[in-house]
Amino acid sequence: MNAKKLGKRLLQILIVLIGISFLTFMLTYLAPGDPVTAMYTATGMMPSEAVLEQTREELGLNKPFLVQYWDWLTGCLHGDFGTSYSLRKPVLELLSSRLWPTLKLSLTSLVIMLLIAVPFGMLSAVYKGKPIDYLVRAFTFFGVSMPNFWVGLLLLYVVALQWKLVPVISTGQGFKKIILPALTLAFAMSAKYTRQVRTAILEELSQDYVTGARARGVKESVILWRHVFPNALLPLVTMLGLSLGSLLGGTAVVEVIFSYPGLGNLAVTSITAMDYPMVQGYVLWIALIYMVINLLVDISYNYLDPRIREKR
Repeated sequence: MNAKKLGKRLLQILIVLIGISFLTFMLTYLAPGDPVTAMYTATGMMPSEAVLEQTREELGLNKPFLVQYWDWLTGCLHGDFGTSYSLRKPVLELLSSRLWPTLKLSLTSLVIMLLIAVPFGMLSAVYKGKPIDYLVRAFTFFGVSMPNFWVGLLLLYVVALQWKLVPVISTGQGFKKIILPALTLAFAMSAKYTRQVRTAILEELSQDYVTGARARGVKESVILWRHVFPNALLPLVTMLGLSLGSLLGGTAVVEVIFSYPGLGNLAVTSITAMDYPMVQGYVLWIALIYMVINLLVDISYNYLDPRIREKR
């Protein structure tokens, strides 16, 4: 990707972020309820209307919508996402402290998924029409049919409560405390990726270069690992980038089930508490991370497939 294309992508990211920030701010502004009342209620206080009005004035909630949005946006551009209503801490500080646990959970689930999906997908493709192919396809059918929250509750009941192999409540520290949330996220993903690996491998196995390699007497293992698998890697890299972005923003249900201290759990708590600065900062942050990951995946194509670099 040359400098001109990179500049265009960065400009697109900026425009999309501004659009997302405006929509997010507008939706929180139009949401029913009073965040100031919710903030005091959460602490067990019942202040007078005068105190509520003074607090709204201090937080700038009495200003017109566009003025509030502009103040918030200019603050974000300077690294100030505001202060959490419920936790009374800077939003950026809270997001930063929760990013690593969620990133660790996402990466662990991706590694587990790849350890399952790649060998199973390749076995299913190589032994197409054989019993192992039907078994793998049955696994993928059940895997994509089971929602994450059900898989999480099932693992929690069996592994934690019945077998007592891991703690019920996770703090995100240590392998035993992260394995169940990671397995929950990896289960459905592994079913989807197994299908993708199988399809990609079958498509490559039908190419002329494979027929030619076989005719020259090249071993099947060499054909599979040195030629077929690298050529099938490109679409998987695209999916991995999208999955990592989705995991960083979409692990809320699993984090809540396992009491995992990540970004998703923080977002759910903030929504419940009507902590609008926290919600706004979370959405903007996740959108930025997601688009940056997509940009990095796009750049990686140049190194994974030289033909793309030549076309560009």
